[in-house]
Amino acid sequence: MNFPGIKEDCETLLGLFQATDSVRYEVFLSIWKEIKFNSIFYGGMRSLESNRFTREIFSVASAYFLPPYTFQIRVGAMYLLYGLYNTQLCQPKQKIRIALKDWADIEQLHQELISAQHLDAVYIFRQMRRMRAFYFTGMPTMLTFRSQKSIQLEANKEEFLDKKDRVADLITSESLEEIMNIQEHYQKTKCHLSADRSQPDKALSLIKEDFTDNLQSLVEGYQFWKQEKKTLIAQTDDEQEGTSQESEGSERARHIAQIKSKTYTAVTQAVKSRRHRQVQMDMKSEAGIYRPLTRAERDKARRVKKKAEREAIRKAKTPLPQKKPEKMPVIPEEDSSSSSEDGPASKRPRHY
Repeated sequence: MNFPGIKEDCETLLGLFQATDSVRYEVFLSIWKEIKFNSIFYGGMRSLESNRFTREIFSVASAYFLPPYTFQIRVGAMYLLYGLYNTQLCQPKQKIRIALKDWADIEQLHQELISAQHLDAVYIFRQMRRMRAFYFTGMPTMLTFRSQKSIQLEANKEEFLDKKDRVADLITSESLEEIMNIQEHYQKTKCHLSADRSQPDKALSLIKEDFTDNLQSLVEGYQFWKQEKKTLIAQTDDEQEGTSQESEGSERARHIAQIKSKTYTAVTQAVKSRRHRQVQMDMKSEAGIYRPLTRAERDKARRVKKKAEREAIRKAKTPLPQKKPEKMPVIPEEDSSSSSEDGPASKRPRHY
């Protein structure tokens, strides 16, 4: 490994995820953000070295995506590969090498996720397929000439390994069918050796005749108990997730209601120098609750106010019209003496 510390960092993240005993993506994302795992690419490397580092970390993380690791560790490794692929700094993006011989195990994991209704994990896997994040190769690592001497097998972490099902390994369907065939052949052989060929002699009955039936019922009961236990764990996780979502939703609704009540009932008093910036409140709302004016209403009020100010200024600058002085009526003077004494004036004679 050319970059020491990568394996330890990946195991630390997966160990924290394993301690939560959950396969939810939101749990993994909270751990990712808490330890700031995306900063693993912020090493100030050049393009060539960054490409080599990204391929190396993909190779380390993809190993936990395959058996013999537990179901939770494999799902966590898939989340890890998804996060690393989307946060890498390489352009174009480096892809995740997957050998063709390992793809069958990955498809089996995908089917298990669908059957267990882990929809968030199914979505992440399909997103990686849609983004073409996988690079299908013949070998999981790149091989070169005489590179076999430098390959070192590393020990797997025991905490991440899947616990083997000893019952399933010991008694398979093929072995159970073989035991039933041997039992049937054994019964026929006892009948041939007995005096009565129709049924075997009791002296030859060394094992119970219903041995295979009892063994088959025990194996089926164990498989049913194991499947019921997995279903119970999945239901418990779903109930906890639903309860947490309901509590978060009620808490958020209560918080929003408190903010609204504070906003609509309390009007802050600004200082005198900033009172012209206060939000205008509509005093005509019912039940004594003040409703803040909308932006359109505020703009309309501002335009009306400016128009009134411009009208006042225009009226102040326009001079008032000056009234013309009224003329007194002219009364012609009369000759009172002549009019009173002589009477009407006599006409002058005309000279022709």
